Amino acid sequence: MTETRRMTVGQALIEFLANQWTVDGEHRERTIPATFGIFGHGNVAGVGQALRQFNAERPDLMPYHQARNEQAMVHQAVGYARMHRRRGTYAAAASVGPGAANMLTGAALATANRLPALLLPSDTFATRVADPVLQQLEHPHDLGVQVTDAFRPVSRFFDRVQRPEQLFSIALAAMRVLTDPAETGAVTIALPEDVQAEAFDVPVSFLQPREWRIRRPRPERDALAPAVRAIRAAKRPVIVAGGGVLYSGAEDQLRALVEATGIPVGTSQAGGGVLAWDHPQYLGGVGATGTLAANRIAAEADVVIGIGTRYSDFTTASRTAFQNPDVTFVNINVASFDAYKHGTQLPVIADAREALVELADALEGFSVEAEYAERIASEKADWDRTVDEAFAPSGLALPGQPEIIGAVQRASAPEDVVVQAAGSLPGDLHKLWRVRDPLGYHVEYAFSCMGYEIAGGLGVKRGAEADGSDRDVIIMVGDGSYLMLNTELVTAVAEGIKIIVIVIQNHGYASIGHLSETVGSERFGTKYRAYDPQARNFQGEDVLPVDLAANARSYGIETIEIEPGEGAIDDLGAAVARAKASDASTVIHINSDPLIYAPDGAGWWDVPVAQVSTLESTTAAREEYLEQQKAQRPLLG
Repeated sequence: MTETRRMTVGQALIEFLANQWTVDGEHRERTIPATFGIFGHGNVAGVGQALRQFNAERPDLMPYHQARNEQAMVHQAVGYARMHRRRGTYAAAASVGPGAANMLTGAALATANRLPALLLPSDTFATRVADPVLQQLEHPHDLGVQVTDAFRPVSRFFDRVQRPEQLFSIALAAMRVLTDPAETGAVTIALPEDVQAEAFDVPVSFLQPREWRIRRPRPERDALAPAVRAIRAAKRPVIVAGGGVLYSGAEDQLRALVEATGIPVGTSQAGGGVLAWDHPQYLGGVGATGTLAANRIAAEADVVIGIGTRYSDFTTASRTAFQNPDVTFVNINVASFDAYKHGTQLPVIADAREALVELADALEGFSVEAEYAERIASEKADWDRTVDEAFAPSGLALPGQPEIIGAVQRASAPEDVVVQAAGSLPGDLHKLWRVRDPLGYHVEYAFSCMGYEIAGGLGVKRGAEADGSDRDVIIMVGDGSYLMLNTELVTAVAEGIKIIVIVIQNHGYASIGHLSETVGSERFGTKYRAYDPQARNFQGEDVLPVDLAANARSYGIETIEIEPGEGAIDDLGAAVARAKASDASTVIHINSDPLIYAPDGAGWWDVPVAQVSTLESTTAAREEYLEQQKAQRPLLG
């Protein structure tokens, strides 16, 4: 007879999650080491009660963490997951209605970035015994549609536990997706509030430790052979390395391959860290926010070897980066969806690490020609000098963002992690940040979500600490993103988690302001200014008296303000050093000039411009857009 225990659905789910383990070769860790939760009606008596019960009886079974915003819970889970190379993540539980809806942005971010996060939004009564309940939606045409149904298009897995017995198959299916390198993303299990608290007999076997082995498929011989032939025939090959290289732990294998062959490497935002910045074959970021070195080499490449990249429009510069008319794509990816992109006839569906090992063996004796090697070295040296110049202090009262990045770079340690997500900083960091550690560059750019930075940075720090690392996490955030979601600073204070947050104040949306200029919209709506009731806009010069440093200080965070002046950059470097020496979190506030841009990398991003307009600026922008658009190619390689 099957041994069972009488438990609620909430209790059974939490104990099940506490006993799931990810296994990757010799590495073994808990898949869900802890749970975030913001409680309200819907989960306070279900998942909330279960967490409290286990906290009282077995505190180490499933640790609980608070957050100040449901979206931020998911961001923390994603930051942790990337730091753990997708082998672990957090669960996040929310209440009915607005609590659940707040997690939607986080769910989309996780799925867009192919990073695992387990979402447990609450739902209204499955029995409908109290109908409608507080915060319930009502659709006369479909009474079963609720807020949680909005998670379907932004999740890699979605199901609703409408009866207790469904928990077994749903929980196991959810774990499969969380640990599948080709399918992972947001995993959502909707939990009606009455079902969460309902008791049933749970087989003890369901609650026993279970291991989920990450698949590392090797390339098929018949797929690898033609790819090898194409690379051997190449005169100007280039590698585009994405996040898949890091998630596979394949940076050593990539380095061995490029050192043996001389093939240069450009990276997507997610691929930052696959090689150290000063490696001879590393040309930096590629694409719309890429370096001039990487983009010049990419433009002439006859074979593009994509490894673990999804080829976003920024990576391909909206399909203008690869200009060779005879370019061929060799796409190595664990997900067939990405391996087949750009119409390639040479997809290699395999784990990045396994594929690189076999590719290196098959390419033994191959190396790029001397002339090409010299060109790579020359382009890299030129760009390194460009970055040196961009980092040099200008002495201006309001420094530009490039020299701010330079000051932070000089004051940071090689193992430190820089965290960013949105605005002009991702582009500048992609070009300028000199990554020295495989996990030292954390820029969320698949969804580029304003407000991710502080919450995601907390997840990164949690991930580092779980691995026994005391590396510093340096979060760089513009005032626009800071205002979107700064309340997780309270979480850092509450748990004594050390992060360093550098707030760059430029009184507006610097990135979109610049983009607005390029499309002829004259920075409309992108400045933080007082409303002009006569002009009915915010285009004046009356800067708002907002004090972000005082805001941070009000949360109980040590705050350092850098005064404008010719010594601002030196003061910033000293402030970062002081923050690193502290055991507590620090916010550093500095004003910048948003009109000082990073060096041009010759990348382009396709943002359509109005075809007709009465504004001269828009008409001129349309002409420039049509000229740039001529370089777009179908990329059917």
